[in-house]
Amino acid sequence: LIDDIKKVFKDKKYPILIDQEGGKVSRLNKIIDLSFFPQYSFGKLYTENKKLFYIVYKIYIDKVCDIFKKVGININTAPVLDIRRKTPNFIGNRSFSQNFKSVSKLGKLCVDLYQKNRIATVVKHIPGHGMTKHDSHYKTPIITTNKRELFKKDFKPFKLCKSHFAMTAHVVYSVLDPDNTATHSKIIIDKIVRNHINFKGLLISDDISMKSLKYGL
Repeated sequence: LIDDIKKVFKDKKYPILIDQEGGKVSRLNKIIDLSFFPQYSFGKLYTENKKLFYIVYKIYIDKVCDIFKKVGININTAPVLDIRRKTPNFIGNRSFSQNFKSVSKLGKLCVDLYQKNRIATVVKHIPGHGMTKHDSHYKTPIITTNKRELFKKDFKPFKLCKSHFAMTAHVVYSVLDPDNTATHSKIIIDKIVRNHINFKGLLISDDISMKSLKYGL
């Protein structure tokens, strides 16, 4: 299928994107089961044994990229730069850590390792999905957290990790724009994503069929 797509467009480098985070968001399980490797498992290993982490994580990313290259995929929607919270939330073990400094550091390493393998990354969910308690596939999450907390923690990993692509969050940040999700918010995209976070790359939307968005396709 991928070969056919590239032939149609007469472009061997035509963008082919996959959503392969590891853990519960794993699309390659018929080739290799990566559901055992949520980002949080690497964050935990980083805390417990940094030396082992750097060895294991590089092997993991290199092997995932090896599969991508064999199949013909050149963009992955990873890493997740949302910060895990203790309260029940949607992100859970898709996040590296509850510590924004660890999320920033491991996120940057992830982007760098993919780039060395010539695979582009899509950091998500900008500007930060970590405080959400609801699954945006089914309901609009509303974050009521104050600006100070958001700027100090949630927005920080996106500011520190340089990626060519970023995926927007279908989340309402009530202190910034009470009416629109980040995906549809000119305020958040202009003031937060483009100016504060200083993201100058290509912004893509999360899945537009998710129930978080109030309009039909």
